[in-house]
Amino acid sequence: MSDTQSKIIDILKDGAFHSGEVLGEEVGCSRTAVWKHLRKLEALGLVIETTKGTGYRIVGGIDMLDEKSIVGALSVEARPHLSNIDIFQAINSTNTYARELAESSSVSGAVILAEQQTAGRGRRGKNWVSPFAANIYLSIVWDFEQGAQALEGLSLAIGVAVKRALTVHGVQGVKLKWPNDIYVEQKKLGGILLEMIGDPVGHCSVIVGVGLNVSMPALQATAIDQDWTDVTTELHTQQSNADGQKLSVRNTLAAALISEILPLMDTFQAQGFAAYRDEWQAADAFYGQSAEISTPKQSIAGVVRGVETNGALRLELDNGTIESFIGGELSLRLVR
Repeated sequence: MSDTQSKIIDILKDGAFHSGEVLGEEVGCSRTAVWKHLRKLEALGLVIETTKGTGYRIVGGIDMLDEKSIVGALSVEARPHLSNIDIFQAINSTNTYARELAESSSVSGAVILAEQQTAGRGRRGKNWVSPFAANIYLSIVWDFEQGAQALEGLSLAIGVAVKRALTVHGVQGVKLKWPNDIYVEQKKLGGILLEMIGDPVGHCSVIVGVGLNVSMPALQATAIDQDWTDVTTELHTQQSNADGQKLSVRNTLAAALISEILPLMDTFQAQGFAAYRDEWQAADAFYGQSAEISTPKQSIAGVVRGVETNGALRLELDNGTIESFIGGELSLRLVR
């Protein structure tokens, strides 16, 4: 995205009409050039309305991420763990950038956010739909000294942190699907992607990626291949302050997520997943239901019976025995 397009977005984000002449003066280009830039912004998924004699507006305005607002809303517990925060207009993937950052320097506690991901990805390399200024794309870097074994159950613990943040934010009925999905009423609200770099048995860095649907545009949602929901839908109403001004849902939610995740990472190093197991199981979206777990070689059916203290899925087979599954290329789905 060009500097001129960023300036135009900053002007139009309030949702009010602005004339082409005023926009041109503000950003330093002709009205024709403004029109061309607006067409490119529409390609990001922004709905721009044009009215003759009035000008242009982004319908409904947009909720832009703001570092000052996010940092100002962080909890007292999270602040000591934050090393820095970077917010990008567009980036290929926040996890990819975080990985590159961690490979070049020690940045434990670094937070990366983006308005848009051009190559967002989920677990097992799946595409993550990432429209502009609509959702939360967040990555956090954290250093561990005990290697990969100390990370068992971390993705589930992060799920607990995300659920806490959403609940505080007013989203009810949040459930967790093993190993890394956030659900509301069997609809996907978000997901978690963990990546590790460094020594598998010693010092390593973990990239914690969280993608959360906040206000998913209908057009971009057509690329999602499963039932989904977003925070705006679940809240049912637009949050406003005492003066009737629209509040920044994404900034307050981003702050809530960071406030939950950073202290959890510190506690997890000392206590592991066992400290979060009961809370995770209380929110298990599939507990007691018939499901099928798929591995690269086979599919196994059974009844979901929660998780082990290391985060492994417990599946009750037809013969009554419990088999545990952890890590690798595993996927879980309900059997209807």
